[in-house]
Amino acid sequence: MTKLSVNINKLATLRNARGGNVPDLLVSASDIERFGAEGITIHPRPDERHIRYKDARELKNVVTTEYNIEGNPNEKFIALVLDVKPTQVTLVPDAVDAITSNAGWDAITHADFLKNTIARFKAAGIRTSIFIDPVITQIEAAAATGTDRVELYTEAYAKGFDQGNKEAAIAPYKAAATKARSLGLGVNAGHDLSLDNIGFFKAEIKELDEVSIGHALICESLYLGLENVIPMYLKALS
Repeated sequence: MTKLSVNINKLATLRNARGGNVPDLLVSASDIERFGAEGITIHPRPDERHIRYKDARELKNVVTTEYNIEGNPNEKFIALVLDVKPTQVTLVPDAVDAITSNAGWDAITHADFLKNTIARFKAAGIRTSIFIDPVITQIEAAAATGTDRVELYTEAYAKGFDQGNKEAAIAPYKAAATKARSLGLGVNAGHDLSLDNIGFFKAEIKELDEVSIGHALICESLYLGLENVIPMYLKALS
């Protein structure tokens, strides 16, 4: 069974737009779990334009499923994660001014940095994952860092699927997932996954442990409601 972790960044963006506490992230996270989600993901950024560091700490006391914090591992982020001790930390090589995640790690070039950072998190008992493109040499380099899992960056898959090239789009992800599992790595995936494309992705990637979905899921919920959309994802992932 592939787990569904819901990224609640967009709910924080909506809250911040009015300066109050609507929607309440703590209540929303609890409701999302009650509707069936098996994890909550947040991605705090240095400017705290959606998730705030205060949110990350408060959610620790609310989330009863898996808690995943993702972001660029600068010292402020590392300190936050070591303080909160979530179930999983996902390392993402975001530029400070990035609107959203737009690339996986070059685990060859940044091997020493990733090894040292991952060791700090694992010493604290936190499962680690690194955001990475579906490239075999990068999967091999990721395994050498000591990470527990990789999160496959799925934007290219989503674009290919939308263009009607789903078989070609999924091919590098199948190869990457097979290689990752052969090296003892868990396999997560995220970015631009939606109700339209998640079923095919899951059917083709047998090794899939977890997906992290935020933007599409929240947009779909504007029409259908979180209480309906979450079970739809769970059915597609079953």
